[in-house]
Amino acid sequence: MSVPVPGESAGVNVSGDRPIGAESIQVALSGDHAQVTVLPEQAAHWARTVEVPTGAGFLPESASGVFVGREEELTSLRRMLTGEGAAAVVQPQRTSARAISGLGGVGKSALALHYAHRYRDSYTLVWWVSAESPETIVSGLGRITEQLCPQWARGCGPEERAAWAIAWLQAHPGWLLVFDNVEDPSHLRPYLGTLSGGHHLATSRRATGWHALAPVMPLGTLPPDEATGLLCSLAFPGQTATAEQRQAARQLAEDLGCLPLALEQAGAYAYRTGIDLDTYRRSLDLVLDDNRDAPSPERTIARIWDHTLTALTARDPLAVTLLHAMAWLAPDGIPRALLAPLAPHPLALANALGELHAYNMVAFTPDRQGVSVHRLVQTVLRNRAPQALGRTEAEQAVRRALPPDDSQPDDTFDWERLLPHVHALADTTPADATASAETADTYERAAQYLHRQGRDAHTINLREHTLAQRVEVLGDTHPDTLTSRNNLAGAYESAGHLGRAIPLYETTLAQRLEVLGDTHPHTLGSRNNLAYVYRAAGDLARALPLYETTLAQYVEVLGDTHPDTLNSRNNLAYAYRAAGDLEQAIPLYKTTLAQRLEVLGDVHPDTLNSRNNLAGAYRAAGDLEQAIALYETTLAQYLEVLGDTHPDTVSSRNNLAGAYQSAGDLRRAIPLFETTLAQRLEVLGDTHPDTLSSRNNLAGAYQSAGDLKRAIPLYETTLAQRLEVLGDTHPDTLNSRHSLAGAYRAAGDLKRAIPLYETTLAQHVEVLGETHPDTLNSRNNLAYAYQSAGDLKRAIPLYETTLAQHVEVLGETHPHTLTSRHNLAYTYRAAGDLKRAIPLYETTLAQYMEVLGETHPDTLNSRNNLAYAYQSAGDLERAIPLYETTLAQYVEVLGDTHPRTLISRKNLAYALESAKAVQQTDAATGALDSDSQSLFRTPE
Repeated sequence: MSVPVPGESAGVNVSGDRPIGAESIQVALSGDHAQVTVLPEQAAHWARTVEVPTGAGFLPESASGVFVGREEELTSLRRMLTGEGAAAVVQPQRTSARAISGLGGVGKSALALHYAHRYRDSYTLVWWVSAESPETIVSGLGRITEQLCPQWARGCGPEERAAWAIAWLQAHPGWLLVFDNVEDPSHLRPYLGTLSGGHHLATSRRATGWHALAPVMPLGTLPPDEATGLLCSLAFPGQTATAEQRQAARQLAEDLGCLPLALEQAGAYAYRTGIDLDTYRRSLDLVLDDNRDAPSPERTIARIWDHTLTALTARDPLAVTLLHAMAWLAPDGIPRALLAPLAPHPLALANALGELHAYNMVAFTPDRQGVSVHRLVQTVLRNRAPQALGRTEAEQAVRRALPPDDSQPDDTFDWERLLPHVHALADTTPADATASAETADTYERAAQYLHRQGRDAHTINLREHTLAQRVEVLGDTHPDTLTSRNNLAGAYESAGHLGRAIPLYETTLAQRLEVLGDTHPHTLGSRNNLAYVYRAAGDLARALPLYETTLAQYVEVLGDTHPDTLNSRNNLAYAYRAAGDLEQAIPLYKTTLAQRLEVLGDVHPDTLNSRNNLAGAYRAAGDLEQAIALYETTLAQYLEVLGDTHPDTVSSRNNLAGAYQSAGDLRRAIPLFETTLAQRLEVLGDTHPDTLSSRNNLAGAYQSAGDLKRAIPLYETTLAQRLEVLGDTHPDTLNSRHSLAGAYRAAGDLKRAIPLYETTLAQHVEVLGETHPDTLNSRNNLAYAYQSAGDLKRAIPLYETTLAQHVEVLGETHPHTLTSRHNLAYTYRAAGDLKRAIPLYETTLAQYMEVLGETHPDTLNSRNNLAYAYQSAGDLERAIPLYETTLAQYVEVLGDTHPRTLISRKNLAYALESAKAVQQTDAATGALDSDSQSLFRTPE
C-alpha cells in the first residue's frame, strides 16, 4: 500500500546539518530515483501537443568529418534496431535498444553518428546525449526541452526539463536517442524502461553489464583496406592517393593498429604539416612499439603524441596549454567561456582552438561555443604529463567560472553546463595531489547545488573529495570538516548506503559534542540525523532514545512551538509508530497537528502533512472511523488548495483509498485507486515509480475483492516494469515480487508462489540483512507458503526463527512480533500440536488486547483463532463465548456485512452445530481457515 513516510525529514544544508522538517506526502524522482519531478498541467499539455519543428534535433560535429567503411556494421546495426531491412522506418510504439562496445578510439561514436545522419529522415527526432553519468544524461535530455519548448524551459531546473523531455518522447513515437560513452549501463535503465516508441543506441567502452538492457555489437579496429582509405582521405583530401602513398598509408595504418582515432590524428598531422607518411612513420616513437601484436589505444596514441605536441607548440603554445587543461575536464561540451581565463584575449583563444581543431585534437559543438576532446586523448595527456601538467589551470578555470557567492539564485547561473567539469576534476584527482581549500570549496558548492535540486545521491564523489581535502587542510574537527563529514553521510544515506552513513554520522555527532557542546543547533541536527539513519536501518532501539533526547533539547533551547521543535516531535512520533508504540505516537501526532494549526494555519503544507500522519496512525491502531474522517478532510483541503492532479492531492486520494480498503469498503476503495492510477498515468507516464505503486495498489484492492483475474496481471505487469526500470534488487522490485507471490498463493498456484517467495527472501537477506523488518516479513510469508503447501517441516522452523528474530529486533510486544507469534501458533494447530498452539494463542490475545486494544481488527482475529483452537481441542465451553464476543465486536467495528464479520458468523454457527454433535463439514473448516492466518505485507 502506498502510504508515504509520515513526515520524517532527511537532507543536507549549507551549515552541514540535515533539515529536520517534515516531508510532504509526495515523494519525488530524478534520474537516480531519489526525487520525483511532476510537470505542471500546462507543461504536461505542451509535452503532449508540441510537434517537432523543421530542422530540430541535435548531433555533434565529427572531429574529422570523414567516415570510411563500416558498411557491414551499419547494415547490421540498422537490422538490429528495426528488425527489418535497411529501408525500414520506426514503427509507433516499437522500442528497440542496442549498444556498440569497443576500446577507446575504435570509432564507436563515429559509427553511431554516421548511423544517425544516414537514417535521420526515418526518425521524428534524432538526439545525442553524453552519458558518462546520471547528471549528463539528465542535462542532455533537458536540452530537448530547451529546443522544443524554450518558453517553459527558461524558467525551470534541469530535472523539470528532463521530465518534460521524457513526457514528450512518451507522447511522440519514432525518435532516436543516442547515449554516447556510457560508463555504467545501469544509468540507462530508467530511460530504456520508461521511454517506448523509439530507438535507443548506446556507445560504451564496457562490453559487460548490458545483458538485461540491450544486445551489444562489439566493434573492432578497421580492416587494413578501410584504415588505409581513411588515412589517405585525411592526409590527401580532394585528391587520389598514388600507389606509393597508399602503400605508405597501409604500413602506417598497421603500425597504428588500424585504430581510427590514431589514424585521424596522424592524417591530420600529415595534412597540416605536409610531411609524407613514410617520414612520419619512421620518426614515430618506436620505443613504445615493443608489442605490436597487442597494441593498446593509449600506447598507439602515445606513439604519435610527441609529433603533434611539437607541431602545436611551434605554431601556438597556448593551444598546448589549453589541451593540457582540457585533459582534466569533462570530454564534451567544454564552454569557450570556461577556457577564456587561460587566454590573454578572445582572439588568442579562438586561434588556439582553431589549431587544435585543425589537428583533430578537438571538435566544436554545433553552436561553436564549446569544444569536445576525445577521452583517449585526455587519458594519454594525464598519464604522460609530468607533474599533472594542466591540472592547476583546469582548477583555476572552473573556480573562476563559479558564481561570485552562494547567495546568487540557482536559476541565474547555468550550473548544469559546469557540473560535468567539476565532477571530472574530482574523478581525475592525482594520487599525490596537494590538498587545496579552494578546490574543496569548488566541490562543496557544486554538491550544494545538487542538494538543492534533490540529487544528493549524485554528490557522493564530490563530498568524498571535499571531506578528504578539508581534513588535510583544516584538520579533523574544524567546523567545515564536520559539515563535510555530515553531508557525505547524508549523500550515502540518500543512495541507500546505510552501512557507510551510520559510522560517519556517529563520528560527526561525537565530534560536535566535543567541539560545540550538547545543545548547539548543529549538535542537535547531528543527533537527529543519526536517529534518522538508525530508524531507516530498522534499529529502533538506538533511534528512539536519540529522538527523545533531541526533542527534549529542542524544547529547552528553541521553545515548544519552534518549527524545528515541531519537526522533531513529528519525527519522534513516526519512530514510535514504526516501533508499534501507538499509545505514544498518536498523542504526539495530535500535539504536533494542534501546534501546526496554531502556528501555521489550517491549510499549510506541514499542517496537512500532520493531519495525514495522524490519520495513518489511527489506521495503524485500527481506528478506521477516525482515520477515514481525517483522510477525507485532508483530501478535501488538498483539492481546494492544490487542485485535483497535484502530486500531494493524488497521494492523499491514494491514502484514503487504502483506508477504505482496510475498512473492507472496496466499493469506495477500488474507484479511488483506479482514479489515482489514471491520473498518474496521464501526468507521470506508464513506468514512473509512483504510477507503478498505484498499479500495485490497485492490484492489491482487486485481490482483496477476490478478483484475482484482474489482480495477477496487474502484479505481473508491475513486476516486469520495475525489473526494467529499477533493477532486480530495488526495494520496490522486491515488494512487487513479494506481492505477486502472495497473489499466486491466494490463487492456489503454489508452484509459482513458493519460488518467488524464496527468491525474494534471498534478495532481502542480501540487500537488507538477516534481521531487517522487510527480511523478517519475507521469511514469514515464505513460511506461510510452505504451510499452505502442507510442508510443515519447513514452515515451523521458519516461523520459529522469525519469531525469535522479531523478539530480538523489535521487542516482545511489537505488532509484528505479535503477528509472528500468532502465525506460529496457527502452524502448531495445523500440525495438530494443540499443547503448544493454545498457550501461544492465549499469550498473543492478551498482548494484542494490551497493545492494540479490545476491538482492534488484529485482536478480533486473534480471539477468533483462539476460539477455533479451543474448538479443535473439543473445549466448546470456552470456544463458543469467544466466537460470540468476536462476532459482536466485528459487527460493531466493521459492520454487519464486512467479510470478516461474515466469516465470524459462520464460525459461530459451526461451533454451535458442533455443540449439537453435528459433524463439522469440510466447508466449515475452509471457512475457519480462510481468516485465521496473519500475513505481513511490506507497505509501499
